[in-house]
Amino acid sequence: MTWITTVSYREAAGRLRTLYDRVKGPDDNVDNIMMAHSLRPHSMEGHMALYKNVLHHSANKLPKSLLEIIGVYVSLLNGCAYCVEHHFQGLQRLLGDETRGDTIRSALEQGRPEDALAGRELAAAEYAKALTLDPRGIDEGAVRDLRTAGLDDGEILEINQVVSYFAYANRTVLGLGINTEGDEIGLSPNDSDDPDNWSHR
Repeated sequence: MTWITTVSYREAAGRLRTLYDRVKGPDDNVDNIMMAHSLRPHSMEGHMALYKNVLHHSANKLPKSLLEIIGVYVSLLNGCAYCVEHHFQGLQRLLGDETRGDTIRSALEQGRPEDALAGRELAAAEYAKALTLDPRGIDEGAVRDLRTAGLDDGEILEINQVVSYFAYANRTVLGLGINTEGDEIGLSPNDSDDPDNWSHR
């Protein structure tokens, strides 16, 4: 689970129980990354709002599969197996092509996104790598490269926010020893039209 004390769904009451009811999946399952916030429910609320709006919002223009590719890549670069496994399963579901998903994962694991991605997708992955590994080294040229690949500024913002969210999520997981024990891998809040609907399925 985690290196710190957590409150289970059965033990939760008050505001925490209300938040758990918003994020739970089948059989009252609450992902360990959310349960890690149980001693400070307000931080869970902030985490979930950020996650839902950055990755699962109908106002995003980029395909959700590309956003998940970025999330998997950032998590691989940060060594966060928890987020890799959760979001790779989400990616597979979105792609509906297991072979394609496996090819993408293999390329990302080898640090060779160009073996599976091209065009806008590859440019997004290269930006994600640079921002993750050397954020101080980013300059305006990185944004120009994304524009050259055919991404507009709003789409560039989406990519930036997904990279930034996963930096936060990966450090939450790695810094608290969160693992997948008891989690149902790959569930996500798929109602993108309702930013307040956090239900996982």
